[in-house]
Amino acid sequence: MRREFVMTDRERIVLITGATSGLGRELSHVLSTEPGRLILHGRDPDKLKTLRNELSHSQAEIDTVTADLAEQAEVHQLADDVTGLTEYLSVLVNNAGIGKGRSDARELSPDGYELRLAVNHLAPFALTLRLLPLLEAGAPSRVVNVASAAQQPIDFDDLHLAREYSGSRAYAQSKLAMIATGFHLAERLPPRLVTVNSLHPATLMPTAMVREGYGYSVDDLDTGVAAVKRLIDSPELEGVSGRYFSRTEQSRAIAAAYSPEVQLRLWDISQELTDTRL
Repeated sequence: MRREFVMTDRERIVLITGATSGLGRELSHVLSTEPGRLILHGRDPDKLKTLRNELSHSQAEIDTVTADLAEQAEVHQLADDVTGLTEYLSVLVNNAGIGKGRSDARELSPDGYELRLAVNHLAPFALTLRLLPLLEAGAPSRVVNVASAAQQPIDFDDLHLAREYSGSRAYAQSKLAMIATGFHLAERLPPRLVTVNSLHPATLMPTAMVREGYGYSVDDLDTGVAAVKRLIDSPELEGVSGRYFSRTEQSRAIAAAYSPEVQLRLWDISQELTDTRL
């Protein structure tokens, strides 16, 4: 039986993955001007140090944690490190990700998983489940999954895309997996304690992954930050869970994301691949 209590009148503690560049970096700067505590994740210790120096005069207290989310052992260590820093979390922003890449060369993670599936889906899946005790202790808390409008149904017979690989397909399938399992998790958690929502923050923001994959941008970073920040702290979204947003408006993911069969199959596979259970 999960504990049914709601925490009030304590400082907001936000964990942001992928905080050293792009959307995550800009979001970190915006949230640092507000009271509370930020736990900022990055893969590169030097970039984390630079970010921390940039935020040295922030109103928020800053902590940093390092992990390569391509490797499940480091994802689990990240969960342990965060647990060692705090007794609760108010918000988890699963922002870290990898784009479609410059070419269509298939890449694998250190665990042998298709790389975009590993980083964009399996890492936030495992991290969220491992940090649920902290999120429950921080209730009412929120999980924000930074997904994408690029979504494609999963080929369960070729989950790691050994055949007919393309970076765009790998990216789109990984984001579909993130959204679908997010919907399933939302159904399993009382929304008065923890909400789980996904969003497409903006289209082709000027980030390193967009420059690598496309060479041009459409929306600015402010658009994406505003969309994510709304899911973090808008009073209108208290108790709202299991939804998909496009920028700041509630929207619809592709049909496969709402299929109970797809959700459950992805859930079971993800638990097995990450050795994580709810």
